[in-house]
Amino acid sequence: MHQARALPLSRRGLLAAGGAVGLGALLTACGDNNDSGSGGGNGGSWSFTDDRKKKISLDGRPQHIVAYIGSAAALYDFGIERQITGVFGPTTLKNGKPDVQAGDFPVDRATSLGNTWGQFNVEKYASLSPDLLITNMYDPGALFYIPDDSKKKILQLAPSAAISTGRISMLEPIKRYAALAEALGADPKAKKVTEAKERFEKASETLRKTVKSHKIKVMACSASADLFYVSDPKINADLIYFSELGVDFVVPEHTDKGGYFESLSWENADKYDADVLFLDNRTATLQPKDLTAKPTWSKLPAVKARQIAPWSSEPRFSYAGAAPLVEALTKAIQDAKKVS
Repeated sequence: MHQARALPLSRRGLLAAGGAVGLGALLTACGDNNDSGSGGGNGGSWSFTDDRKKKISLDGRPQHIVAYIGSAAALYDFGIERQITGVFGPTTLKNGKPDVQAGDFPVDRATSLGNTWGQFNVEKYASLSPDLLITNMYDPGALFYIPDDSKKKILQLAPSAAISTGRISMLEPIKRYAALAEALGADPKAKKVTEAKERFEKASETLRKTVKSHKIKVMACSASADLFYVSDPKINADLIYFSELGVDFVVPEHTDKGGYFESLSWENADKYDADVLFLDNRTATLQPKDLTAKPTWSKLPAVKARQIAPWSSEPRFSYAGAAPLVEALTKAIQDAKKVS
């Protein structure tokens, strides 16, 4: 489970020995050396070693990629604009507009295999003739948003690449997505990439300076109807990075299994003091307008002071995706006053 979603992360199982459903030959991942990626072009072989130390080897650069929407958004930021033909995970809202986790990815260009947890249309996936499946990995070996009950069939259809996104600083998955994008043919020196990196680095330095002069306690949290979750800044990649820059986060005392957060009943939601609430803004979570009927919520000092900042708890692991997050946290700290 990642963050405040009462759902288990799927675990990577063994690849079944049977043939691919609806496809011909089974493409497999092999090897375990540490090269990041190579080859491509027209007719040349292609390889990439993911964060499971699995080397994916293909006859040519992948042209039909299916990706978790957060992965697709990150790769799009690094210049992969046409190869992603399918996506899964929270891509669109009920009104058809892009979900916040889609970032700038053009959702109308790709086939959706499922928009919510547990949804993954295997037949539709097979029809896309995928060369490569890409997703995040918040826990070792766990392919994010790949359902356990259909995982074997899914992993038979194409090689999978997993990028580690938990228990490491946010900089690491950003660099890994940059490397994967380059291996897939993107130009790392493209103007939009270099400008985004400059913005990210400038924002990071501003946050570093801000926290030295503003002694503000921040609590990263998420809300559901029954529980209030306090996230651990030592596990979440973005919070680890913000902590490295000097942000003072509440550290929960007793995290749930998986270590990402401590879940509290609403009667105990005031267990920790904070000046700013960094509140999960995913569409599956409750927002301030949804929480006014919770007595404990309304009594929290940060809520009374209206010091609540939206938190993209599943960040887009690219410089373009991360820079606005750093800037928003900086502004929240700059504008806050001590209330705890």
